[in-house]
Amino acid sequence: MRVLHIITGLKVGGAELQLRLLLRHLPVECEVVTLTDPGPVADGLAADGVRVIHLGMTGNRDLGALPRLTGLIRRGRYDVVHTHLYRACLYGRIAARLAGVRAVVATEHSLGDTQTEGRPLTAGVRALYLLGERLGRTTVAVSPAVAARLARWGVPEPRITVVPNGVDLARFAFDPAARRRARAELGLGEDAFVIGGIGRLVPGKRFDVLVHALAGLPADCRLLLVGGGPQEGALRRAAHRAGVADRVVFAGERPYLPDGSPGPGLPALASAMDVLAAPSPEEAFGLAVVEALAAGLPVRYTSCPALEDLPPEAAPEAVRVPCDPGAYARALAGVRAAGPGPRVAAGAARHYCVTRSAARLLNVYAAALAHPAPAPRPPQKAVLS
Repeated sequence: MRVLHIITGLKVGGAELQLRLLLRHLPVECEVVTLTDPGPVADGLAADGVRVIHLGMTGNRDLGALPRLTGLIRRGRYDVVHTHLYRACLYGRIAARLAGVRAVVATEHSLGDTQTEGRPLTAGVRALYLLGERLGRTTVAVSPAVAARLARWGVPEPRITVVPNGVDLARFAFDPAARRRARAELGLGEDAFVIGGIGRLVPGKRFDVLVHALAGLPADCRLLLVGGGPQEGALRRAAHRAGVADRVVFAGERPYLPDGSPGPGLPALASAMDVLAAPSPEEAFGLAVVEALAAGLPVRYTSCPALEDLPPEAAPEAVRVPCDPGAYARALAGVRAAGPGPRVAAGAARHYCVTRSAARLLNVYAAALAHPAPAPRPPQKAVLS
């Protein structure tokens, strides 16, 4: 089986890193097309031996990309085309059908109630999405919450299937040596109480809540933000205004899997943390929360659909907190006062092991090949009466 994955870009992000992780566990021949931004994840995929093709798309309205993508799919003779993220889903579904591929799968990574991929959901965005969705065979939701949102949009429920994001449990297992090295490199003392925040530095993640919460916590508390994005400058200014600039560490984008980048990767930084705080009020899955649970961390979060369908005993150290600086300050102070606990993976993290997700995705491909989307109907001739 030959599968072509089409994604909007390959900078460091949840969907991009998840694609690389899944490809390591899918027992099929895969290639990747990135419409734009062949960033660090593209380098990582290439290091894994995956062919990555940069389409060179210049913007959302670069219609010249469509014939280029159609020709690429036709020449590649792929059995399945799998698209990821909004722009790639739209262009990829159209190009796949024009190229004659009817086994077309799309994963919806980032659909929230009011936004997708950090952008507001308008009537136009929704209408265009639904037009493209009809050209595919299956839409994969990363959580039941996303599946329910798709159904409310009007996607027929038989076309929706849930394949949750996966976590590499072995890679996120707590490592005391990695904890010491990461703290030393980032200037975090061994006795510091380190609050972690993981994700793109964008307004929707609400890391400003953690900056303001830090101002109400003891002096030994540090905030470690892992990720990059356009809000970094605003967060730095907020830290200065709150008087905690010397207690906030911006680690930048860090790889989930080794890609040659210097410094500790995301799993080592998870080991360096004492608690993960996730104040985002709207998530499609909540991957950072599940990764933290794999690292044995206590978690204080506002939204995590990945935990909604699991019993409380699957993640006893995960507690929901309102998206409010005072509430987070109190919750984090409680974790600090309780002291460190055993750093073992929670049952919720084991539930989302990446090998299970890869096996479920393989079943989606098999079903798409067995029952491909119907061929487009030719236009009917007008009948004169």
